[in-house]
Amino acid sequence: FYSSCEELAEPIPAHVSGKIPAWLTGSLLRMGPGLFEIGDEPFYHLFDGQALIHKFDLKDGHVTYFRRFIRTDAYVRAMTEKRIVITEFGTAAYPDPCKNIFSRFFTYFQGIEVTDNCLVNIYPIGEDFYACTETNYITKVDPDTLETIKKVDLCNYLSVNGVTAHPHTEPDGTVYNIGNCFGKNMSLAYNIVKIPPPQEDKSDPIEKSKVLVQFPSSERFKPSYIHSFGMTENYFVFVETPVKINLLKFLTSWSIRGTNYMDCFESNDKMGTWFHLATKNPGEYMDHKFRTSAFNLFHHINCYEDQGFIVVDLCTWKGHDFVYNYLYLANVRQNWEEVKKAALRAPQPEVRRYVLPLDIHREEQGKNLVSLPYTTATAVMCSDGTVWLEPEVLFSGPRQAFEFPQINYKKYCGKNYTFAYGLGLNHFVPDRICKLNVKSKETWIWQEPDAYPSEPLFVQSPDAKDEDDGVLLSIVVKPGVTQRPAFLLILNATDLTEIARAEVDVMIPVTLHGLYKP
Repeated sequence: FYSSCEELAEPIPAHVSGKIPAWLTGSLLRMGPGLFEIGDEPFYHLFDGQALIHKFDLKDGHVTYFRRFIRTDAYVRAMTEKRIVITEFGTAAYPDPCKNIFSRFFTYFQGIEVTDNCLVNIYPIGEDFYACTETNYITKVDPDTLETIKKVDLCNYLSVNGVTAHPHTEPDGTVYNIGNCFGKNMSLAYNIVKIPPPQEDKSDPIEKSKVLVQFPSSERFKPSYIHSFGMTENYFVFVETPVKINLLKFLTSWSIRGTNYMDCFESNDKMGTWFHLATKNPGEYMDHKFRTSAFNLFHHINCYEDQGFIVVDLCTWKGHDFVYNYLYLANVRQNWEEVKKAALRAPQPEVRRYVLPLDIHREEQGKNLVSLPYTTATAVMCSDGTVWLEPEVLFSGPRQAFEFPQINYKKYCGKNYTFAYGLGLNHFVPDRICKLNVKSKETWIWQEPDAYPSEPLFVQSPDAKDEDDGVLLSIVVKPGVTQRPAFLLILNATDLTEIARAEVDVMIPVTLHGLYKP
């Protein structure tokens, strides 16, 4: 599951059991790490492996599987020099040992070389597709051939130091994302950026990108780590967590031997968590101060407006201890008992609903401002003018996480919804697929012994009437199985019963995120 693999020269046929719906014609594209060492040099963190793009093609009931490494600078230079050349998330690159001491000295102090290892996700911009990580570099790829086309530096168009791998896309193709930047008086801030939809003149929408609105940072030189953000029909939701990037350390220690991105993270154990709001049109920051207890956040599920409130559903991890500290390969590759011991020390996962009142000016202190009848979440005005939030827990189990959430995005992003789908993590091990009714808290599970699925992607049926009319697509791997150790799983999204599977005779390493391209 966490082992290197080779790319394929051509697509290979899959063995299909069950009956694939006739309307399901398209490609499942997934990103993840595929190379966990360069020669004798290992990568140390799960998010360091070199970017591998996977594709399952579905047509007329037949399925093929294909994969290729993205030809990033990080990958090409590593393959050329047969060593790790660019520092990754948890692995530092060392200067070329063949260079003399003067060359190596200048290498240490030549500045920060940011990775373009786009292993996290893939998303459309205009009529093109881009693989991404969380830096300022995105990589244009051909979704049919999986060829690498070009590297794009977003800093050439926008005032951001990097953007998340989880943008939001509107029906017309407009893309929104968030990244940290330098704001007023050289203090840090967070910019929401807007990339317009496909252009009539066929020009590149990225060239017309702009900053829409800016959120302030709670600490001048320590931005919070951002993995995703929320968007309703009229608002952006940004959750500022206590997991911080020590920018001073990042800038001064980077050139010192052995420093990587993970070395520059720290936790502010006194901060708690802050919620920020901004309007979309026009883009304006709302100076409401919402706060709550400390948690880690990677994935928003959904958020929406209702009767003067914004409902925000999140996959949280309690406390300020950074969850990524537990995702070093040495940890996740341990035997099951050791993995469980490590997970017992990690933050506890929980799906939570927070409710933010939009009108907070005329209420008395100490009063719950939330009047929605269907939630127990509260918001109370404090004497210092901040609003303290307490959540409603939608899902919780001992060391059981509902993560990598998906919804019927095209119809229900930013709207009142009922169903979320997720990858079930048992002590960080993905061993099941879950469906959650966020209104009734009812759950459904798909699980198979010694089978490890990936994030389930929802694809709506063409004649859908209900929110959950459709299928879920997930790549499942069965390490240790000699024949057909991996397969594309197709589930009925209504009750998580199996519709079909397409098995292949190659092992597929862990994948993170992706999309379905009709």
